[in-house]
Amino acid sequence: MAAPIQGIGKFLCRISTPVLRSLLLQKKPVHLWARSGSAFAPRRQSFCTALSIKDATGDTPNQTAVRYKDTPWDYLESEEYIERYGTNPLWADYRRNHKGGIPPQKTRKTCIASRGDKICGNPCPICRDPNVIIHHQNVKLLQQFINPYSGTVYDPTRTGVCMKQQKVLNEAVNMAKDHGLLPFQIPHVEFLTEDFSNSHDAVGSTPTSKCLTSGKPWYIWYGKMVPDEKEVAKVEKIYKAYLK
Repeated sequence: MAAPIQGIGKFLCRISTPVLRSLLLQKKPVHLWARSGSAFAPRRQSFCTALSIKDATGDTPNQTAVRYKDTPWDYLESEEYIERYGTNPLWADYRRNHKGGIPPQKTRKTCIASRGDKICGNPCPICRDPNVIIHHQNVKLLQQFINPYSGTVYDPTRTGVCMKQQKVLNEAVNMAKDHGLLPFQIPHVEFLTEDFSNSHDAVGSTPTSKCLTSGKPWYIWYGKMVPDEKEVAKVEKIYKAYLK
């Protein structure tokens, strides 16, 4: 009796392995048998549930990026931005990873590769948020990177922005100033009606030299020089046609 039972057990073990493998590959729901009344009724239950692509707002990440692409200034007034950054600038809580206790003197050249498929582990404040788009009309974003006292753009070593985004930021700030969206100070110069053109000796009228008025040569030794007669004869022979 024991021999037939062992043979049945080996047979079931050989069959169960490929059956389970086929079920896992096909990703079919697993049926759990539960007792209902006097008979066994199958209860359908799936352990594999599909992950929803949409987030809590009902938009996919691509749709969120497209939504702020045309109007990037709306993102700074959204609840998503306020919940993430609050009233602080983008770069307030940014700390770059570096070796040792002394931070690097320059920021990295770029956080994202040219192909766009590779990104560093700790990107800069602009590259880490895809909804932050630099534009000359996005005045609230540009003002976060401008010193309110001097009107100059903060150094990237303070904000942590990579050199690629810093270049785009400087161009956007200059364009915003040209379009009148950002104020800038021009030094005030008062123009007086008085004429200062002849009030200084360097720009005034130069007096005539005394040697020209007295008839004497410019240099004293110039009148004492006696030319060589042979050299004078050579010069006269060469320029005979031009001498009159």
